[in-house]
Amino acid sequence: MDGSETSQPKARQRVLVVAPGRGCYNKDELGYLQRFHGGKTEFIAAIDDYRASQKQPGVAKLDAAAKYAFKLHTPGENASALIYACAMADFMDIDRDKYEIVAVTGNSMGWYIALACAGALDPKAAITLINTMGSMMQDGLIGGQLIYPEMDADWVKDPAKTALIDACIRDINAEDGAEIFTSIYLGGYRVLAGNEAGLKLAEARLPPLDERYPLRLYNHGAFHSPLLQGVSARGLALLGPELFKRPQLPLIDGSGSIWTSYGADVDKLRDYTLGHQVVEPYDFTLALQVAVKEFAPDKVIILGPGNTLGGPVAQSLIGIRWFDWHAKGDFTARQQQDPVMLAMGNEEQRQLVV
Repeated sequence: MDGSETSQPKARQRVLVVAPGRGCYNKDELGYLQRFHGGKTEFIAAIDDYRASQKQPGVAKLDAAAKYAFKLHTPGENASALIYACAMADFMDIDRDKYEIVAVTGNSMGWYIALACAGALDPKAAITLINTMGSMMQDGLIGGQLIYPEMDADWVKDPAKTALIDACIRDINAEDGAEIFTSIYLGGYRVLAGNEAGLKLAEARLPPLDERYPLRLYNHGAFHSPLLQGVSARGLALLGPELFKRPQLPLIDGSGSIWTSYGADVDKLRDYTLGHQVVEPYDFTLALQVAVKEFAPDKVIILGPGNTLGGPVAQSLIGIRWFDWHAKGDFTARQQQDPVMLAMGNEEQRQLVV
């Protein structure tokens, strides 16, 4: 052997990148931006300059707060920009010599972050869109959301729970003044959106599970439901076509559609983002399943902050037996032996990505 074989560069692994949505920046994530991205001063300053123009606190200041506060960190006008800053900065840190990013998707608000990661929004357009949509309810929430499991203890979808949730939605909408809808298909969970009357009925009628569910999501409006028709209309009025570009990386949206650099209609991408995506259910489960089937990644990288999306990603993949995962035990065993799902909000797994 002359040694020439060992000098060949190692092939990059193909990865799907997943952007998180609201609810992933919590008490444990306080300081995330400074801890991992303090050196990205130009990127953070650009976000904070825009925030200053809107008379809103900068993400650097929010992240550097002495303590985590629900009233400060969870409202959409602050949470959206803060999560975008953390997730986008994480995306910049992915080792491109080691990983080839073959596609990008996201959950709920993570769709906006995915647009930025894929290059369909430049940095200025990204903070403009994310901050605008995140600030739509600063004068008062429109409805709310709750989450309820749709799986068994092995993370396999339970048809009985699906039937229960569907019947609950049907029956509640038959009541005067009550509205509730599927908001997000989230792996082994269903997120419901509704008005207060609908949410209270759902909380009363869905059997308690694990001393936690049904769980109301604090400071979340009725995203991905008809209750946000007005928000969609305002978004379309405020955010023009000039903000959007063809993506440089393939994008998978919340209906399972794929947007590519060569085939994407930019006007339709805007219409989906500010129209359908706002008022119709977001099928994160389907987005994940389409992404792995179409692009066959070696690994899945979940951007931070936090790791709240790890379970739903694994549950979505268990649903189609991807990575030969048939149940929670298969996922756990593989992750301990040779992790193929890497969450950048997990410091041990982060080291395998950056």
